Amino acid sequence: MQKILLLFISMLIGNYCFAQTQKNYQHADSSLKFYEAEVSCGSCNFKMKGEGCFLAIRLNGKNYFVQDAGIDDFGDAHKKDGFCNSIRQVIVQGEIKEEKFKLSYLRFSL
Repeated sequence: MQKILLLFISMLIGNYCFAQTQKNYQHADSSLKFYEAEVSCGSCNFKMKGEGCFLAIRLNGKNYFVQDAGIDDFGDAHKKDGFCNSIRQVIVQGEIKEEKFKLSYLRFSL
C-alpha cells in the first residue's frame, strides 16, 4: 500500500512539474506584428541542416529555426498531420533574432 501511495504522489508531482514547464502560445501580444507563415519540421520538410527533427518556420520565403518551442509542443510530430509529415499554415507572432524566430504566439490557419 505504501509503494502505491508513493508512486501516486510521484506521478502527481511529475505531472505538476511538467505542466509548469510547457509554454502557452495561445495569447497574442498587442505590441507584436502578426505574420502568416508555414511551420514544419526543418530537417524533414524545409531541408535545413541540423540534428534530428526540429521545429522551423518559413516566413517571407526564408527558413528560421524556432527558438523556445519544441517540435512536439503542438502534438506528436510523427503523426499523419504532424510537423514531420506536413507543412502547416499558421498565424504567428514573434521576433527574428540572430537568424532564429523567437515564437510568442501561434494559431493554426483553417
